[in-house]
Amino acid sequence: MYRDHNCGELNIKNVGETVLVAGWIQKIRNLGSMSFVDLRDQFGITQIVIANNNELLEKAKELVTECVISVSGKVVERSNKNTKIPTGEIEIEAEEINVLGKCKNVLPFEVNSEKIGEAREDLRLEYRFLDLRNDKLHKNILLRSAIMKTLRRKMDELGFTEIQTPILANSSPEGARDYLVPSRLHPGEFYALPQAPQQFKQLLMVSGFDKYYQIAPCFRDEDPRADRAPGEFYQLDFEMSFAEQEDVFNVLEEIFTTVFKEHTTWEVDEAPFKRIPYREAMEKYGIDKPDLRNPLIIQDATELFKDTEFNAFKEKTVKIIVVPEGASQGRKFFDSMTEFAKEETGANGLAWVKVEAEGYTGGIAKFITDDVKKGLEQEYNVKLNDAIFFIADELQKAQKIAGQVRIELGKRLDLLEKNVYSFCFITDFPMYELSDEGTIDFNHNPFSMPQGGREALENKDPLEILAYQYDVVCNGYEMASGAVRNHDPELMVKAFEIAGYSEKEVETRFGALYNAFQYGTPPHAGAAPGLDRMVMLIADSDNIREVIAFPKNKKARDLLMRSPSTVTDKQLEDVHIKVDIKEK
Repeated sequence: MYRDHNCGELNIKNVGETVLVAGWIQKIRNLGSMSFVDLRDQFGITQIVIANNNELLEKAKELVTECVISVSGKVVERSNKNTKIPTGEIEIEAEEINVLGKCKNVLPFEVNSEKIGEAREDLRLEYRFLDLRNDKLHKNILLRSAIMKTLRRKMDELGFTEIQTPILANSSPEGARDYLVPSRLHPGEFYALPQAPQQFKQLLMVSGFDKYYQIAPCFRDEDPRADRAPGEFYQLDFEMSFAEQEDVFNVLEEIFTTVFKEHTTWEVDEAPFKRIPYREAMEKYGIDKPDLRNPLIIQDATELFKDTEFNAFKEKTVKIIVVPEGASQGRKFFDSMTEFAKEETGANGLAWVKVEAEGYTGGIAKFITDDVKKGLEQEYNVKLNDAIFFIADELQKAQKIAGQVRIELGKRLDLLEKNVYSFCFITDFPMYELSDEGTIDFNHNPFSMPQGGREALENKDPLEILAYQYDVVCNGYEMASGAVRNHDPELMVKAFEIAGYSEKEVETRFGALYNAFQYGTPPHAGAAPGLDRMVMLIADSDNIREVIAFPKNKKARDLLMRSPSTVTDKQLEDVHIKVDIKEK
């Protein structure tokens, strides 16, 4: 009734046929005695020509871009061919045009213009149904669908079973605030939307399912950022019985190499991926998600400066970044890097020197003694024409600042390797960390197996205990997180006890797992690659909202559906809730 061909499939072989196509008007060119219309659908663009038909020419004057029409007519060969599109050798001579969906004359922004990026993002999100007509965004959503199909195919090939877990669940300490859902049937009680299907997938292992997976929605009430959608995200969640860390690594390598090779032309790292212990990552890169395309390395020079007269370095951890050929940069570059360190990292400053033919120059050159020069050249491979940046502070702050400076140097000096996906595993995360209040808290996943088992929990300093926890990192983004699980109920109680939970609290908050573990639990392990971030990298986008069909804005609002929103008193009464908002 509406079409017998789409707008991307007609070619020179169809010349002479009478066809029916339908789509959105992308462009109209009225030339008086002749009009041209570029008709677009999901599959492509076909040019429509209107000529020698006064009735249709008059009708064409009333058409506007982005209205939906159907066109019947004969396929003819174009005189001015467009080799940039598959349908560029032909056009359709219109014989009948029907308007299927009217469009307002004035659009909030030009849908398929290269200037769409200049439109306010909040305006684009408010009219997301128009925004998604943009070719780039539209292809991102189609790419997401294709990636999901590849993931399901690969998991099926690897022997995993797809199983759905509940959305209305219970609160769990996954490191973020829960979204709570009040119960109508149980006054004063609440469900929590799952931050991850963690407990459910472990229970599936107890239930005898050998390998589970699902593309799972997860909900976390945390602040948005460019690489993380606020409120909700999707992950490829999987778990394996009778598995250890190596088994999970093999699956993760299969998943990432398969998906990235199928959906990109960039070079993709082959398995096995490089493995970097957490503490080494912090020492060399200043971050636990290092971008290995950046050749710069952070080195520790604390010992070299132990006798320094430079007050800023005294009794501090000193980190250095050697930039090969960096001495060619002008003073403005070094000053701007110092400003970056102060404004973006919280550093007090950023010391630097150049290694030039006349010696060490600029910055803190006068504090670089002959002994320090000798050490820099022999131990840190400093050469003529290099530049050296210095960061001095207490250990963790020095690592963090150096990590951010390394990233910024890589960007500004264009050092990153092009068109490659560089993967690594970050392993051996600390089991615990100090909270802001100074108490012991879980560092990563609370259900992880501590390295050293019970003996480590009972005899080691909690902050020294490592866990069988791991991340997959690609091009500076955390792509997956996982762990070998703690499947021993006594060990589980002890692990939570160190983090301040009593056995009664463990029974209450994690009763299902605690109880299930009493009935024969296989060793198990798993991980969860992030779908949104995977699509973002493959689409070569730096904004995660561009690979989600209906994302929320930077303030966690859905401007299209206008949520969150107030509800009626009756709705609140049904779930036994009273709202008490204090005026600011």
